[in-house]
Amino acid sequence: MARHLITSALPYINGIKHLGNMVGSMLPADVYARYLRRRGHEVLFVCATDEHGTPAELAAQEAGLPVAEFCARAHGAQRAVYERFGLSFDHFGRSSSPQNRETTQEIARELQRNGFIEERAVRQVYSNADGRFLPDRYIVGTCPHCGYDKARGDQCENCTRVLDPTDLLEPRSAISGSSDLEVRETRHLFLLQSKLTEEVEGWVAAHGDDWPVLASSIARKWLTEGLQDRSITRDLEWGVPVPADVWPELAAEGKVFYVWFDAPIEYIGATREWADAAPAGQPRDWTSWWYDVDETVRYTEFMAKDNVPFHTVMFPATLLGSRRPWKKVDYVKAFNWLTYYGGKFSTSQKRGVFTDVALELLPADYWRYFLMAHAPESDDSSFTWDLFASVVNKDLADTLGNFVNRVLSFSRKRFGDDVPGGHPAGEPEQRLGEQVAGLLAEYEAQLDALNFRKAAQALRALWSAGNAYLDEKAPWLQVKTDPDAAALTLRTAMNLIQLYAVVSEPFIPTAAAAMRAAFALPGDAPAATLDWVGPERARALDLVPAGTAFTVPPVLFAKITDEDLAAWTERFGGAAA
Repeated sequence: MARHLITSALPYINGIKHLGNMVGSMLPADVYARYLRRRGHEVLFVCATDEHGTPAELAAQEAGLPVAEFCARAHGAQRAVYERFGLSFDHFGRSSSPQNRETTQEIARELQRNGFIEERAVRQVYSNADGRFLPDRYIVGTCPHCGYDKARGDQCENCTRVLDPTDLLEPRSAISGSSDLEVRETRHLFLLQSKLTEEVEGWVAAHGDDWPVLASSIARKWLTEGLQDRSITRDLEWGVPVPADVWPELAAEGKVFYVWFDAPIEYIGATREWADAAPAGQPRDWTSWWYDVDETVRYTEFMAKDNVPFHTVMFPATLLGSRRPWKKVDYVKAFNWLTYYGGKFSTSQKRGVFTDVALELLPADYWRYFLMAHAPESDDSSFTWDLFASVVNKDLADTLGNFVNRVLSFSRKRFGDDVPGGHPAGEPEQRLGEQVAGLLAEYEAQLDALNFRKAAQALRALWSAGNAYLDEKAPWLQVKTDPDAAALTLRTAMNLIQLYAVVSEPFIPTAAAAMRAAFALPGDAPAATLDWVGPERARALDLVPAGTAFTVPPVLFAKITDEDLAAWTERFGGAAA
């Protein structure tokens, strides 16, 4: 089996993330990781909080806390939400970790030794009101390309164009709001991306054709426009320090690396954290995932489209320039935006539904399924409360939840607490088995291709196949004239429930566990892994034998009522602000 390294874009430390952040990186990465584990692959799924740069300092300032203390608290709060969301990280680290600091500084030294870093005098925005140079994200203004009036000095989140602070129209300080700005000279380190252009172009050409169009087109657009040398240090109190053994003067001035230089390196740093956290007597080798492993590890990254340029150009340039055999991404799964009634979710503007509040309303599986079934893959998708309620009620409550409840409740009422025997499988069961085999093949193919909406459609079709079979056989009528026929129908339906428990686990892990726990099967039962290759497909409806004890689980999914819908629409708004 292959070894799979999976990372999702690091969530910023400056607050609990909204549903758009969740569906754009962490959740699909988790679905894929869970799927691969079910197929028997070795998986390492790492992520971390992105703790450096302006968002951390501004959020800490707003909270009235030292930035280190703020980040420690915020990391714990985010980690708790992700655990409740069922995200199965092997490690969820911190970009402020000693491991990331050491790795970032060493890669910077290697780039310097290889001639890809240069110290330059630059003119930078200085705020007289704040008494300091302003890093890019400390400056906000109007984007010269699209007119968005809250663009940051490093990137416009509306059109995703990368900016320099001096590009902004009507710039002002993000700290004080003052427009009393002037340009002064200071010194910074630059990554000489222009010298790496040909190598990056060759690398993208060798990999980009396999990526989704969204990812490959953004990468190629950057390359077509030409790679520019980019400043990789900032004037901040919080960040990875410039190493004094190489740049003593800049270190003495307190320069730190740009957050977009050290944040992707934290993927390596988080893996080192994972290795260092190994239980006694169970050593882990982080280098076996990151160093000289192109032939043995497949690396997949998940991110929203605004993160694509940094991951497909800047981070690869950094690793290529180090001249060391670091593992570079094989597949970039990029997502468009999930909007809130057509407007943007926004952490900074607190618009939309946030993950902690979402979990106060409903358990994680409701959100997990909806978000993946409507993932913004080919284009933006819109969250509305009416759509959310419709999907939950139709797919989860009616199609899956009601099937499980009525099969198990009716069987217990008529045949007791063990799976009934009845007649041997007949022609309807043969047809059902063939249909299930085809749908399983489709489900696997779509997940292998990382097409999550289509995978959710195939999963929904599997659930619907059970309902169609049950309606065709009508065991509530069979039991009146041929109890053994009814027993066969219910036994087959119970095998479907066991199948659903296995194949649904990547999307709805809590409900899947409840379905599996309904049957007193041994822990090593064949359906414990998602391996339906070859002859296993034929056994998909014969894994729960007659005589197996079962229980009826609580209702898997409650319907969203009109009262719920009215209350939530009033609370969160029925349109974008």
